[in-house]
Order: sequence, then structure tokens, then C-alpha cells
Amino acid sequence: MAKREDYEQKTEKLLLPIIEANQFELVDVEYVKEGSNWYLRAYIDKEGGITVDDCEMVSRALSDLLDQKDFIEDAYILEVSSPGLGRPLKKEKDFSRSIGKEVEVHLFKPLNKKKEYIGLLQAFDKKNVTIQEENGELLLIPRADIALIRLTFDF
Repeated sequence: MAKREDYEQKTEKLLLPIIEANQFELVDVEYVKEGSNWYLRAYIDKEGGITVDDCEMVSRALSDLLDQKDFIEDAYILEVSSPGLGRPLKKEKDFSRSIGKEVEVHLFKPLNKKKEYIGLLQAFDKKNVTIQEENGELLLIPRADIALIRLTFDF
């Protein structure tokens, strides 16, 4: 297992009791390098939206646990935030709650000569995602070909 994945999994285990005690949802944990800095990011949500105070409370509790366990070798910046409107669909529960909603899909390589699609999410499994395009046609997209899939939003 890669160091990054190990850190993310261990952080998730530390976070879950905090998240559950406050009736939040853990959307994602990522450990990424941007420039010369490492970032450990936790994305949390709740019905009605997450607040700055919610993020601060989770950040303080998680920071204390990370200091105690001290399993991350590198210096890093801890961030706890809302996943935002444009969050990608990653986990099965993200896909489940998005059935029937409009999504945008960006592909690594063209499918039918296009790399971007917008449509209603109709179905998904471990291998494929099915969307209904505006013309009513169903399109089966291999998940391995998807670079990004997220809900669309209008301003």
C-alpha cells in the first residue's frame, strides 16, 4: 500500500468517531503534495451544510489525535472543509444519492469522439456508469475511463 493511501486510511479511522458523534458525513480524506507542501484534507458534510465552526471543531479534535498517533512522517498542513458544490462523486454513497440528478462526466480518452458528457445519472456499478443524455439516449461509460464525475450546478 502506498504511503498516501496508508495515511488516508489511518486518518479516516481516527475521524469516524468524531464524525459519527456529531452526525456529520465524512465525504473524503486526501493526502496530497502541492508545490513543496503536503496537505492532509478531510471533507465533511451534514444535512443543511457544514459551518466554519463545524470544521474548526473537527480540525481541533483530529489534530489532537494525529499528534498522539504521530504516523505521518512528513510535515503537512491539516485542512478540514466542506466538499463544496463541485465535489466529485467518488464513493458508492455519492453515486447512490445522485441517481436521477444531472452530472457532468470528463473522460481520460474520447468515447464516441467526445471527452465530456452531461446527462442524468441512471445507474452505476463497479465497472460502469450509465447516464441519460439530453436526446434521451442511454450512454454506458466505463468507470476506468472517467477522470471526473460530479453534479452539475447552475448559478
